Amino acid sequence: MNSLLNWIDQRTGAKKLLHEALFENVPGGARWRYVWGSTLVFCFTVQVITGLFLWLAYSPGSQTAWESVYYIQHVMAGGWFLRGLHHFTAQAMTVLLLLHLLQVVVDGAYKAPREVNYWTGVLLLVLVLALSLTGYLLPWDQKGYWATKVATNIAAITPLIGPALQKLVVGGADYGHHTLTRFFALHAGVIPGAIIAFIGLHVYLFRKHGLTAKEPRRRRDEPFWPRQVLCDAVACLAVLAVVLTLVVMNHGAPLGAPADPSEQFSAARPEWYFLFLFQFLKYFPGGTEVWGAIVIPTVLLLLVAALPVLGRWNFGHRFNLGFLGAMLAGVALLTYLAVAEDRSKPEYATALKVADFEAERVLALAEAPTGIPTAGAVTLLRADPLVQGPKLFARNCASCHRFDGHDGLGGQPKDKQSASDLKGFASRDWLMNLLDPAKVDSAAYFGGSEHKDGEMVKWVKKNIPTFNASSKEQLRQALMALSAEAGLKAQKDADARDAAIITAGAKILPGDDLGCIECHTIQGHSDGGEAPDLTGYGSRKWLTAFIGNPKHESFYGPRNDRMPAFGADGRLTAEEIGLLVDWLRGEWYVEPQAQR
Repeated sequence: MNSLLNWIDQRTGAKKLLHEALFENVPGGARWRYVWGSTLVFCFTVQVITGLFLWLAYSPGSQTAWESVYYIQHVMAGGWFLRGLHHFTAQAMTVLLLLHLLQVVVDGAYKAPREVNYWTGVLLLVLVLALSLTGYLLPWDQKGYWATKVATNIAAITPLIGPALQKLVVGGADYGHHTLTRFFALHAGVIPGAIIAFIGLHVYLFRKHGLTAKEPRRRRDEPFWPRQVLCDAVACLAVLAVVLTLVVMNHGAPLGAPADPSEQFSAARPEWYFLFLFQFLKYFPGGTEVWGAIVIPTVLLLLVAALPVLGRWNFGHRFNLGFLGAMLAGVALLTYLAVAEDRSKPEYATALKVADFEAERVLALAEAPTGIPTAGAVTLLRADPLVQGPKLFARNCASCHRFDGHDGLGGQPKDKQSASDLKGFASRDWLMNLLDPAKVDSAAYFGGSEHKDGEMVKWVKKNIPTFNASSKEQLRQALMALSAEAGLKAQKDADARDAAIITAGAKILPGDDLGCIECHTIQGHSDGGEAPDLTGYGSRKWLTAFIGNPKHESFYGPRNDRMPAFGADGRLTAEEIGLLVDWLRGEWYVEPQAQR
């Protein structure tokens, strides 16, 4: 073994290099304050290794990026762990960079002759932030897509070169496949290569000038090995322990719903270390954004880079400490204000809730027997009633109707409710409450409409209280039969169980005992009334036709109360009406895929 080691040393000088690395003089002895540089190199090494393994399964395409990340996170053995390690180590690097910068400035390690070493450190800080920014887009989910779009829009306001710079970064006039491939090239190639080069230069200059000890020195000097190596190793293990804890707690890294340029995502926010800039831009409205986005941040960055020059004054070091402390306090305050402001906004809370729901929903759809189509996972959400139905309801129906008291998305519309609450429409419970004298003219039914004083409300309030036990039982059976006309999935088992009762109720409905056909038409039976035809009531066909044109003679005709003819007037496409109908009826359940 010694012969082999000697052979290697004769040809490479490995022993001398190792000796210089391990036995460098540490002024004042080993200290915990010196560990930050080593932890940063450790984190970057973890990033490179995990990034290379992620690269093996990642496909940078607008129709494949999210899908490949989904595969890594939910299918590939250990993929969630690998992705989480990469994600949270990147977060840790930002914190460690800040601590390292503070240690360097506090110790005065930026002073001559270490200015160039300090500047390489500042460049590394910028490069690591750029690495985080470019990596944010790669999962191609809603959060990353829209946050990156906001960030690249900032580039467009750069004086003189703004539009050209944005086009260069985006890869064209709009965001898409080329944007993703360019960010991937930057994240996986250009920026890591630059970081490696500057780390090499940074370490070389650090070795050349040695450690800068905090004066006065309370202990004697000692070599780097073994105590400082031990401190560095313990610090690296502590960072790894924190990262692993976060990975296990979150089961990897978060993955939102697939990016959809057609769906505005108001819950998009940059990562926490960019929140201060997001908040700062709010104070520069109109045409003043360039000051908040470009001018002031650039000036502050130049001042940070100029600390070695400013430190030459008599009170320069104190000024530098005060300036850096004030800047970090401002960053912390802006970050706090951004978080506090979001927490106080009901709209943001609703958007965040919707985003979390869609992220979970797309997983259920992807695990269905049909899997992810070749057109991409985003088509699963676009064609899903459970996702699109609430959005269509909120945009088109919630100005009058409610769904379980809200707008379908969990928010509260500004307009006062003037039509029925459609949660559970055509179900047994919904119909029983409709014919409850205490509820028929409430806000949940006809209370806010012009039909509040109509024949239906009058009939319910006048007749239902007089029903005896036999009439109430007939009404119950008739309503069960009417609800069965809808064929709701939620009542499939109950309808099958109560088939005999439903058959009896179907005979009662068009009869004379309850008098329904005095106003309604049921299975062709009618006494000439003008109320809506209840044949197939609540079914997909019936509800589609009703939403398409409630003014049709089969429904309300000229007595229609303000409800638009969404289909006849072209307000909604047939596909959109179908999604809305299927959501209202609960036609959105998908069978999960068999155990893998």
